[in-house]
Parts: sequence; C-alpha cells; structure tokens
Amino acid sequence: MAARREDRITGSAGGSLALLVVFLAVWEWVPALFEVPAFIIPPASAVWDEFVRMLAKDRLIHHTLVTTATVLVGFALGALLGMVVGYLLGMSPRAEFVLSPYILALQIAPKVAFAPLFIMWFGYTVYPKILVAVLIVFFPVMVNVLGALRSVDPDLVNLARAFTATRAQVFWRIEFPASMPPLFSGLRIGATLAVIGVVVGELVGGNTGLGYLLVFGEGQANTAMVFVTIILLTVIGIIAYVAVIALERWVLHYMPSRSLETV
Repeated sequence: MAARREDRITGSAGGSLALLVVFLAVWEWVPALFEVPAFIIPPASAVWDEFVRMLAKDRLIHHTLVTTATVLVGFALGALLGMVVGYLLGMSPRAEFVLSPYILALQIAPKVAFAPLFIMWFGYTVYPKILVAVLIVFFPVMVNVLGALRSVDPDLVNLARAFTATRAQVFWRIEFPASMPPLFSGLRIGATLAVIGVVVGELVGGNTGLGYLLVFGEGQANTAMVFVTIILLTVIGIIAYVAVIALERWVLHYMPSRSLETV
C-alpha cells in the first residue's frame, strides 16, 4: 500500500515537472513563431539571462530578502490580529454587533488607498509596507475564525456548561479546537495576500524590495526584469503557502489527509 502511494506521489510530481517543461518550451519558442516582439513577451532564455545579470549587478538577493522578511512580518502580525479579533468577537456577540460595521468598512476601503497615507505618516520606511500587509491579511483570518465559532454546536456547549464548565474551559476544550481547520484556511489565503500587500507598499513608496525593482524595470522598459520580479514574487507566495500547509499538517495531524488515488 505504501509503495502504491509513493508511486502515485512520484507520478504526480513527474506530471507537474513535465507540465513545467512544456510551459517553458512554449514560452521560449511560440512567441517568436508568431513574431511577438521581445519587449512584449521576452523568451524564457532572455528572462534567465536578465536574472543572472540582476544577481550580479542589481543586488537581487538583497531586494528579495527584504521583500521576504517584510512579507513574513506582515503576515504574522495580520494573522495574529485577525485571530485575536475573531476570537473576541466570536465569544462576545455584543462586541460583534458593535464593531462589525467598522471592521466591514475597513475591509471595503481599498487597501491601495491606505499606502500613500501610511507613507505620509511613517515616511519611506518598512512600516507602511507592513501595515498594508497586515490590513490585507487581517480580514480573511478574522472572518474564518469568527465563522468557525458561530458554527460550534450549541448543544455541545450547553452540555459542557451542564457539567459546570467555565467559559474559559468551553473555549479551550470546544471552541478553539473546532476553529483550527477554518483558521488554517484563512492563513492559507493570508499567506498569498501578504505578498500583495507588501508589493503594494513597495510600488507606492519603496526604495528597496522586489516592488521597487518592478517599478524600476517598468521605467527602463525592461520587460525581462519585470518578468524576473513577478516570478520571484510568485515563488515567495508559493513558499509562504506551502509553509502554512506544513504547519497545518503538523498541528492538525489527526485530520484525514487527501488521497491521491485516481478516479
């Protein structure tokens, strides 16, 4: 059984690798077949050459590390804030009724509009980027936690109270464990949104980071540089997403994992 499962995993990984090779081949040769100019869609080889040049001359590693660190901080703070607010609102319906309109208004307001405001407040520092990421990550985490607490079986809560369980015991023994799967669903979403928040801050007012290189490449009409930056941002988002999945599997090890069996 284990051997069959390993074979399925190996086959899936091989299929993904084959799809990547096909995609790179199409990217390399198809635009030239249709006479698409390189300044619109540069071939994959040109993007690779630009990547090597940026490593040597544009401090690409430094900018990537700056963006990665900012994403991690913004994601951690946004997730923590979303968890705290979600649990507090879920435990207090009155607080939810009072604060929900303001939280909804904060979510509806476009996050890009906050970036210039944060820059005016904190200057061209890392704080505006972190704050934009926090705002974007906060809402999906908070909504998932709040929805999980709302969906807890009230009969189970009443049964615990019948056995003289305190409010804290009800939360830690019933509500908190029930909220973990939805919480990690929100964290998966937040992991990718954190990258968007940081890039927005870097686009509006940054002198370091991949968002800065994105603006610089656009100003130089260097399409290959823009592609390199987009690819690296995508890689950062994938790594963050996979890290959340790994943490979820470690924390929720008792949950059944998805089967790879074919239909």
